[in-house]
Amino acid sequence: MTQTQPGHAAEKAPSDFPGYATLFATNPVIWSCMVARQSVFSATRFQWQRLNKGRPSEMFGGPELRLLEEPWVGGTTQDLLARKIQDADLAGNSYWTKLDGELVRMRPDWVQIVLERRTHPHGGHLGWKKYGYIYEEPGCDPVFLWPEEVAHFAPTPDPLATFRGMSWLTPVLREASNDNLMSAHKKRYMENAATPNLVVRLSREVTPDAFAKFKAKMDADHRGVENAYKTLYLGGGADVTVAGSDFKQLDFSAVQGAGETRIAAAAGVPPIIVGLSEGLKAATYSNYGQARRRFADGTIHPLWQNVAGSLHRLVAPPGGGSGAVRLWYDARDVPFLREDKKDATEIQGIQSRSIRTLMDAGYTADSVVRAVMAEDWDLLEHSGLFSVQLQKPGGNGPPIEPTPPEEAA
Repeated sequence: MTQTQPGHAAEKAPSDFPGYATLFATNPVIWSCMVARQSVFSATRFQWQRLNKGRPSEMFGGPELRLLEEPWVGGTTQDLLARKIQDADLAGNSYWTKLDGELVRMRPDWVQIVLERRTHPHGGHLGWKKYGYIYEEPGCDPVFLWPEEVAHFAPTPDPLATFRGMSWLTPVLREASNDNLMSAHKKRYMENAATPNLVVRLSREVTPDAFAKFKAKMDADHRGVENAYKTLYLGGGADVTVAGSDFKQLDFSAVQGAGETRIAAAAGVPPIIVGLSEGLKAATYSNYGQARRRFADGTIHPLWQNVAGSLHRLVAPPGGGSGAVRLWYDARDVPFLREDKKDATEIQGIQSRSIRTLMDAGYTADSVVRAVMAEDWDLLEHSGLFSVQLQKPGGNGPPIEPTPPEEAA
């Protein structure tokens, strides 16, 4: 533990953020997976959600959400979410605070989490508690922030830390390195005329000077893509042998495709979503709907839930924070999550029949619509009017009370 304040320990921020950022900028598979996550993750918007008897109920807007709708001058909710998921993907953490009515991003590798030991009443120490955050830009004075001043988004916890998160790139660094090497191999293969390696043997009578001239002449006439497929003429006892393997012998696509699939699995993105070769071999785009649901349910929704909880501390809830309202995400307008028209039509048909049944039972129209859309039957309000089958014959009064069994006998 590195000491940053007397009597307090600090979790050292990851020092590989620039390296991960370089991978993002240079590796096409990592780029594709991160952009796929970012495109869907940043498409939602935030709403307030009521908690009715502890259960999530209807959602509504409010002026308090202005900070998230325009987090800085010219910024949007999509810009905010794109930066949050990018920081979380590269560093495992995303830190934000509020200053002068705007949200301010703190670069993850410049942030340290200050910890304080927990003292057990029976004596001794038991774990750590979060004391605050220290943000220090190179060449600038450090800034200390209390925990309630920072929105810390860390979707994947680091098992070796108490509060810090871990990037999903960490377990696939070797795969990313191998993928870059395979790309470099393709480049070198093309630079060498897209042909296998050759071993050229000359007779032992050839002098070193003659050998050097022969090598320079052969490289000038046959090395490089522009010299590919030329006829090779040899003389003076030269002998050519093919050494190494070409792409087909190496089964190059299978080797590289397996690495791409492991990277996509670590990102939580089905390979078919980003169009990787292995994913297209295992399935066609007719299976895209199943892959989309897995991506949404297993990757994106948990990220949305986490980010809504982390940002809640920076936005004042309506009603003074009584606990009956929480910050939540509204994914109903996200194009990626729209069901097929057939499924949507079936859902609307079921909802319309439920609305008709409840209105026939005497519930008010407004409460019926709100209850069906929020899937919360506690929102139903009865009008006091009952159907004819429940009323006394010849009257409009309340429904007939059932006769006790004793009186009926």
